[in-house]
Amino acid sequence: METIKTDSAPAAIGPYSQAKVLDHLVFCSGQIPLNPRTMQLVDGGIEAQTRQVLSNMQAVLEAAGLTLGHAVKTTVFHQDMTEFAAMNAVYAERFGEHAPARSTVEVSKLPLGARVELECIAAR
Repeated sequence: METIKTDSAPAAIGPYSQAKVLDHLVFCSGQIPLNPRTMQLVDGGIEAQTRQVLSNMQAVLEAAGLTLGHAVKTTVFHQDMTEFAAMNAVYAERFGEHAPARSTVEVSKLPLGARVELECIAAR
């Protein structure tokens, strides 16, 4: 098993890895909208937070030699489903026609007060 770590995405805020590789699969931990340089949540609404989450995920995947286009399955944890359409629009911009399998779940709270978190499984 290989561990993926990059300074281009936020450092883990607990006892976990940014990603693990097993055979041809990359299991990415959930990314929240932290600026990797400041380790602070980005300013702005759900659109800004979703963009940062996807940028963070892209950085983790790039450290594994992949892109968002290699994502097979994502899970989105959403703090407020009334913001789903706005989050989904940004998600669609970034994934385009690729459209990996996805689950979206509303949760009562996310780490550090984030509004959205995304995890993914990608194939090498």
